Amino acid sequence: MLPILDLLLAVLSLPVLVGASYLFAATLLSARSPLPVSAAPERRFRFVVPAHNESAGIAATVVSLKNVDYPSSLFDVLVVADNCQDDTAEQAARAGALVLERQDKELRGKGYALLLAFSNLPPEIDAVVVVDADTLVSPNILRAFAARRDLGAVAVQADYAVRNPNAAWRTRLIAIAFGAFHIVRSRARERLGLSCGLRGNGMCFSSKLLAEVPHNAFSIVEDVEYGLRLGEAGHRVHYADEAHVYGEMVSSAAAASSQRRRWEEGRKDLVRRNGFRLLRAGISRRNAVLVDLALDLLVPPLSRIAVASCLGLLAAVALSLASGRLGLSVASFGFCVISVVLYVLRGWSVSGTGFRGLLDLGLAPVYVLWKASLRLRRASRPTSSWVRTKRERSPD
Repeated sequence: MLPILDLLLAVLSLPVLVGASYLFAATLLSARSPLPVSAAPERRFRFVVPAHNESAGIAATVVSLKNVDYPSSLFDVLVVADNCQDDTAEQAARAGALVLERQDKELRGKGYALLLAFSNLPPEIDAVVVVDADTLVSPNILRAFAARRDLGAVAVQADYAVRNPNAAWRTRLIAIAFGAFHIVRSRARERLGLSCGLRGNGMCFSSKLLAEVPHNAFSIVEDVEYGLRLGEAGHRVHYADEAHVYGEMVSSAAAASSQRRRWEEGRKDLVRRNGFRLLRAGISRRNAVLVDLALDLLVPPLSRIAVASCLGLLAAVALSLASGRLGLSVASFGFCVISVVLYVLRGWSVSGTGFRGLLDLGLAPVYVLWKASLRLRRASRPTSSWVRTKRERSPD
């Protein structure tokens, strides 16, 4: 019976093995690619900042955007004050931004704010850059996007990093998770000529692309939704490794729980509607971009792969001890555990959190248990409307 149980356990490991292999491949391919040479600035950009009741921090974001290393005559900053009940519009205008105010009690949310901004682009604008209202940017961001535009890219994603990693152990773990998901995976996908996907912050789209594929994405995960639509239209999202946007993350469990549950419910709905559909389309069309976008949706979150790998390895080791020999299931789950560890360590190495972040990885099981507890609570209905997370300002 023991060999049969080992075989069954090895078969049960296959879904976990697929996810872990995906992470392992991303880790192996995560070296930085050569950066394109930036030409003399000629392209005109527009920063678009969708904002809802962001009076306290919108000025800092506008100032950060206006201080980028790019000729001031070749870009402007537009803030869309969507259904605001504070003086976001006034603060943005005072900081030097153009402002569009929008009031609609029914059609609310980031997607509708972006649609308004994209529908009013002057003909001279070559591309728009979407930046969240709590964000600071690296000065080279427009030069990095211009270099990709010169190579023919119509959609580009900058590295999305954490603005306040040292606020708490939770924000440092988020910074490590961002390093793994945003940098490690994106570098690997860029190296393979795939779409790195959209992250919602630090996205660049050419005006022609927005005319070809209108931004009719209004869910809580509108960025992922639009990235899938671009893939189906034959466009991949390029990755600008050297450009960064720094968004503020919450450190309290209550605020993080609310934020995470909304996002996970929205993504779960997106996976149900698109995961296997995209996979079938990618296989039938022999389109590697679509297959990869499908896998990015279907591969479970890191926490689930990690838990399944560890529990599976414990069961496999127990079975091997009972039988007196190492079984196939030990090799399978052992590879999964090693893949997860290497992926996490690679995420830490590019996160910039240093030795303190490495120590905080000891709290990763607490973080995993917290995420698991969210799934036990009553699911909130996905919504595209603004649900503003409390900001936790830290010195910049």
